[in-house]
Amino acid sequence: MATMYGQQGGYGQQQYGGGGYQQQPQYPQQTVQQGYGSQTQYQVPQQQTQQPQQQPAVVAPVEDKMAPIYVDTQHDDMVHDAQLDFYGTKLATCSSDRTIKIYDISGNSYTPNATLTGHNGPIYQLSWAHPKYSSCLASASFDGSVLIHRESRPGEWILVKAFHGLHDSSVNGVEFAPHEYGLVCAAASSDGRVSLMSHEDDGDWTVEYLSDSPLGVNAVSWSPYGVAEGQGGEVKSLPMRLATGGSDNGVKIWSKTEGGWEQESLEAEVGHNDWVRDVAWAPNVVPGRSVIASCSEDKTVIIWKSEDEEDVDNGKWTSMVLHTFEDPVWRVSWSVTGNILAVSSGDSNVTLWKEGLDGSWTQVSQVEDVASSD
Repeated sequence: MATMYGQQGGYGQQQYGGGGYQQQPQYPQQTVQQGYGSQTQYQVPQQQTQQPQQQPAVVAPVEDKMAPIYVDTQHDDMVHDAQLDFYGTKLATCSSDRTIKIYDISGNSYTPNATLTGHNGPIYQLSWAHPKYSSCLASASFDGSVLIHRESRPGEWILVKAFHGLHDSSVNGVEFAPHEYGLVCAAASSDGRVSLMSHEDDGDWTVEYLSDSPLGVNAVSWSPYGVAEGQGGEVKSLPMRLATGGSDNGVKIWSKTEGGWEQESLEAEVGHNDWVRDVAWAPNVVPGRSVIASCSEDKTVIIWKSEDEEDVDNGKWTSMVLHTFEDPVWRVSWSVTGNILAVSSGDSNVTLWKEGLDGSWTQVSQVEDVASSD
């Protein structure tokens, strides 16, 4: 199986190969006892990490510096996700073959780093933590678990935490929160809940849940970290917020309050009429402005905006359809600057979109899946 990444940093998202993950055959659940105890010493299960032999770097032929680079991942089944780390020097891919593969990236060459195992079912999504927590990678699987690995030495990975039995059904999405909030990870599940895993100062992990939709949650995305001026001119952090997309065709926004997680009011003109497959909160470009992209099996991508904090408090969002595609849309991902949106659709293409000064969106590039025909 081949995947691709952008040579100029990429967008961290692999073209998504279909929406059948909730119809996968049932895999046996692991019987490992769930525990969230102190992790002062980590033990790695046998065959948890396979280190590749000394392999020469593979140089991908590239005629244009801006052209995508295709990576032969050597996965034995469908590739569901591909994520570049913060610096764009490591690529992680995951597959229905129940493995995660790590590659070291340099220019237009890539070198196998490691193969991670441990899941009992297809792995649907990956997320890198901020580099202040070292090379830390979370994975979400059909087996209802989330695993967190860390690279201890080059090419050697340890299992930091295994959240077995975290959910009663498939875990479809996972994402680390902005590093300013600490080492916090959110996971979305078909059991209708979102789990929030937090690493505490004493080395322990805590888990809390919010009930989102009884029909299942397919995606989760964190709001960028923000600050606001409080009374007396003091600067304070804005509450943690996240967006979810579910099988109820809805996009929801949640915020952390003193009493726990509460759903915000979301009033907008248009919405989806089929399962929402992905949501992506854009990086902050204009202070006080929030932008979210969502995509659905109804073949549309919708852009949600609130222009200032007052609109957010009142639940006033504007929504517009960016484009209606010919096939279901599986993934959306923002560039690090927040001005380019990558869209992965069922026609095996990735398109890039940019907003004009008048608020309209224009396709600026398209990457076709030429690797599949090789």
